[in-house]
Amino acid sequence: MTDTHHSAPDDVLMGYATGTLAKAFDLVLATHVSLSDDARARLETFEALGGAVLDNMDADDLDAAPVEEASFEQTMAKIISAPASEPTAPTGAIAGTFPTPLRNVVGGDEDALQWRSLGGGVKQYVLHSDDGGTARLLLIPAGRAMPVHSHNGAEMTLVLKGSFRDDGGVFARGDLEVADTQVTHQPIADPGEDCICLVATDAKLKFQSLLPRLAQPFIGI
Repeated sequence: MTDTHHSAPDDVLMGYATGTLAKAFDLVLATHVSLSDDARARLETFEALGGAVLDNMDADDLDAAPVEEASFEQTMAKIISAPASEPTAPTGAIAGTFPTPLRNVVGGDEDALQWRSLGGGVKQYVLHSDDGGTARLLLIPAGRAMPVHSHNGAEMTLVLKGSFRDDGGVFARGDLEVADTQVTHQPIADPGEDCICLVATDAKLKFQSLLPRLAQPFIGI
């Protein structure tokens, strides 16, 4: 099991547990949870709490229960005070780069992909795209810097192989970086090994330099 240092925030895991995330982000979270003991344990706590709440509600409650403004904070307080659950057996511990949730979508490991070149050695493979967002695999050559960019929406980046660094720190296998419209960064793949990431976005990136902006309609990022 991967010793992750950057795990999914609680609100993101709760969105995954309640089924409110778009399919592209669901894939990233399912893959992240399969690699991270911390994320999986917290997810199980959220799911257990949600099940307990539903068990204590009758049909009339489900039809008409009002949502108070402080409900999220109250729920989080209950979660924090609840006993920690024991991690279950890993769901992604198989040989290869891709954990089981991603392998099931791809139909194999990284050697099953037909990468599309984006230039400069960077490659991508689009896994899913709809109105809710796009999930793609990116291969960034070791030592390569991606263009500086900000975001028009949300971006989740899960490292599957190698590592990269930006202002948020160093992200290695199993680590998840969550960025929004307030984040501007330049991911740089660390030397020694190409970096493969699973990335989900719900809007186009905002590149600062001209060349990436000109290429954007063709590369679809």
